[in-house]
Amino acid sequence: MRTDWREVPRDNIIGQWAALYVTMNRKGFVVMSRLTFQRMGEPKAVILLFDQVNNRIGLKPAQLSTRNAYHIGPSGSHGGKMVRAYRLMQEFGIVIPETIRFQDPEIDEDGILILDLRNARVSTRGSTRIGSSSV
Repeated sequence: MRTDWREVPRDNIIGQWAALYVTMNRKGFVVMSRLTFQRMGEPKAVILLFDQVNNRIGLKPAQLSTRNAYHIGPSGSHGGKMVRAYRLMQEFGIVIPETIRFQDPEIDEDGILILDLRNARVSTRGSTRIGSSSV
């Protein structure tokens, strides 16, 4: 038998866990990757902010004892973290029918994680799980 190996090219695409990764579901659960949490400085809590003019959510690192601080809890088994932000949705009339992924989350010079709702997309991660088909 003759062998015909072919090399698979590698794109310049960054893997989802090698970049800032944040999602939000219809219940207001904001879930971030371990890397995102680490880049924020691993705070115990955040203050939830909303910029109505630019339709952006901000998560500002805070101490648990800070007034209006929301606790950051664990999410999943790989170091992800979650903030329950349903109150933010209620206060500002934010409606999210499906889980969304923020395309370009960033952390500004004040340490605020900025999540732009204008370019967020429906997350397809849960719908294409490996091994979920019955062959």
